[in-house]
Amino acid sequence: MLRNVRGGKWAFLFGALVALIAMVAVACGGDDDDTKKETPAGGSTATTPADKPTEKPTTAASPTTAAGKPVPPANKDELAKLKGEIIIDGSSTVYPVTAAAAEEFRKYAKDVRISVGISGTGGGFKKFCNGETDIQDASRPILPTEVEACKAKGIEYIELPVAYDGLSVVVSPKNTWAQCLTVAELKKIWEPDAQGKITNWKQVRDSFPDRPLKLYGAGADSGTFDYFTEAIVGKAKSSRGDYQASEDDNILVQGVSGDENSLGYFGYAYYVENPGKLKLVAIDNNNGKCVLPSEQTIKSGEYQPLSRPIFIYVRKEAAERPEVQAFVKFYLSKSFTPIIPTKEVGYIPLTDELYAAITKRFEAKTLGTLFPKGSEVGATLDRYLK
Repeated sequence: MLRNVRGGKWAFLFGALVALIAMVAVACGGDDDDTKKETPAGGSTATTPADKPTEKPTTAASPTTAAGKPVPPANKDELAKLKGEIIIDGSSTVYPVTAAAAEEFRKYAKDVRISVGISGTGGGFKKFCNGETDIQDASRPILPTEVEACKAKGIEYIELPVAYDGLSVVVSPKNTWAQCLTVAELKKIWEPDAQGKITNWKQVRDSFPDRPLKLYGAGADSGTFDYFTEAIVGKAKSSRGDYQASEDDNILVQGVSGDENSLGYFGYAYYVENPGKLKLVAIDNNNGKCVLPSEQTIKSGEYQPLSRPIFIYVRKEAAERPEVQAFVKFYLSKSFTPIIPTKEVGYIPLTDELYAAITKRFEAKTLGTLFPKGSEVGATLDRYLK
């Protein structure tokens, strides 16, 4: 049974108060983005008028229903012979996917040690471009500055999309007024000029109550911070600073769920994991249509501008090692991808056609990025099929 990979990260946070843990290997049997700590994969034990969204949020299909059932890898006997260590770091948004893949992989490759850290997308790229890690989790494409940093250290890499995410705007379940917000209203809340000025819900919309507005959002090292600010404010990293910031999405979940006047944002998986603690806010992309994030609206691209692909980057040198090759192919295969939409992971898988093309990209060791400008709001993955 797949363990709750986000729960493990939360448990680790408390453990970190009493002990300094450098990096813990995946424990088997018995997650843009992103705290500066390292967490064991698998856990510590292991859319219409405004305010009326046209789609209800759905929990993702289980592996035995629409998503299909994972199949054992055809090379499971070979996996059992593998040994080695794989070091992964980066986005807390991507963490649930990679941690789950690591846990499932180790059911077949018990002698491969896999460590999954959470330094944020930006923090993770610093390590990756310094040659400290084998695989980088990223909730956005590599930035031009990071491309140059890797180049300066002679680090080459293979870029692989692994799933879709829909950045989710959430409030407390006790919030009865914020059913749908426009992109313009979100910009009004989050732009730098709002700091110290937009501090009450009534300032956002006249019909909202006279209540203080408490904000929770991603920290500056998070790829989620980069993407949200570019999509909503219009410029990456452009944000007010007077809010509760964290690269750890579980801290944001706790903050929003415990404050009736709160509003926050983070990856969709953290809502799927905490549906009773949080309420989704639909987004009106300035067209009068309110859309909630769901498996359907994220995958179709209807949920805009906050739908996005998420990635792993594999260091070229590491990709030469048998255990890394096997793990990445497993990650992109039907032995794992049906698990991506389950509640335990909570993201939206790519199409079979895309996974096949991305696997070929890895096997061919195609280097570099197909996003030369970095993050693209509303980006599609058709470029990987060419």
